[in-house]
Amino acid sequence: MENEFAPCTAEQREAVLERLAVIRETIREACRESGREESEVTLMAVTKTVAPELINLAFDHGVTVLGENRVQEFLAKRPLYRPDAEVQFIGHLQTNKVKQIADKVTLIHSVDSVHLAEAVSKAAQQCGRIMPILLEVNIGGELSKSGVSPQELPALLEAVQNLPAVRVDGLMTIPPPMAEKSEQMRTFSEMYRLYDKMQQYAPMHTLSMGMSGDYAAAVRCGATIVRIGSGLFGARYYPPKTE
Repeated sequence: MENEFAPCTAEQREAVLERLAVIRETIREACRESGREESEVTLMAVTKTVAPELINLAFDHGVTVLGENRVQEFLAKRPLYRPDAEVQFIGHLQTNKVKQIADKVTLIHSVDSVHLAEAVSKAAQQCGRIMPILLEVNIGGELSKSGVSPQELPALLEAVQNLPAVRVDGLMTIPPPMAEKSEQMRTFSEMYRLYDKMQQYAPMHTLSMGMSGDYAAAVRCGATIVRIGSGLFGARYYPPKTE
C-alpha cells in the first residue's frame, strides 16, 4: 500500500509538524476565546489519500484519532498504522460494507438513515459489541450532501434509539463551504443549538464539526471533534490510474 503513495520527503514531514503546531495553537486560542478547556476538543487526522508514513508521524506527535473516509482504503492501510491508533469512520458508508469495519472502528460519524443504523446494529451484534454512532445532519440543506435535515432529526433519533446494538453519542455535520468567519459562526452556532436541543431526546456528548478551513469557528461554537486533513497533511495526493 505504501507504494501507491508518493515517497515522503524530509520536507513533507517537517511541513506536517509545522502545520500541526499551528493547528494546535489555533485550537488553543479558540478555546481560550470561548471559555473552553483545550481537553474538550479532539483533533482528528483525516487520512484520505495520505501515506501511512505521514499518518504515523502525526500519531507519534500526539494525534491519536484517525478519520477514515473509504472502507477499502482503510482496510488496506490499517496494518501499517500504529497499533494504538483509534480509528473512526467519517465517510459515506454503504450498508453492505458496514460489517467490514464494525469490529475495527470506535465510532461511526455518518449515520443518516434508519436503514443504515439497522445495518450497523446488525453488524455490531455479530461482533458482540455496542457501536457508538453520530447522526449526520445536512445543516446547509445541500442536495449534493448526505445527512438528514434538522427537521427530520428527532424522528431519526427516536427510531435509532430503539435498535439493540447502537448508541447515539452525538451529531456530525459537513456544512457548505463558508469563506466568511461570520457565516461560519452563524452556521456552527445553529448546529450547536440543534445539538443542545436533542439532549431532551437522548444524552449526547459528541459534536463533530469543523474541517481544515473552518475548524477555529467550530471550536468556538462547541465542537468536540474537528476533522482536519489537508490542513495537516497538505494537498491530497491521488495516485495515477493504471491501465
